[in-house]
Amino acid sequence: MDPVDQKILAELQQDGRLTVTELAARVRLSVSPCHRRLRELERSKAIRGYRAVVDPAAVGLNFEALVFVSMRQEDRDTVAEFERALSEVEQVVEAQRLFGEPDYLLRIATTDLTAFQRLYDERLATLPGVQRLTSTLVMKHVVEDRPLPMTRT
Repeated sequence: MDPVDQKILAELQQDGRLTVTELAARVRLSVSPCHRRLRELERSKAIRGYRAVVDPAAVGLNFEALVFVSMRQEDRDTVAEFERALSEVEQVVEAQRLFGEPDYLLRIATTDLTAFQRLYDERLATLPGVQRLTSTLVMKHVVEDRPLPMTRT
């Protein structure tokens, strides 16, 4: 990936709705080469997709928690079953498998504390292989949805 591709990615992270003409002007290319580079970035999966960033409060999701999951056992079948079941919980907006303890970090979005408690008790605590859940509430977002850095340090 060269500096021009990095500029294309940086611009699209700031505004994914740019037309190819607008993008070409911002990265100082003509439209055809810019379009070819854009298609190659999409084909190579450097660009995984396009989406709108929705304000959670605007859709009634006013409560966010981070949940740490410790597994009872981490054999391949248990992990696969846990991850499959977890992917079906729509309130889990982000899930990461971690090295060490705990095993997973989940970011949960719900309408309120009552909805979170119900989700915690009825869905999260019953996921396959779960030994312990520990949660903390998000007070405020300090850095959120930051574009990836395009310079290597």
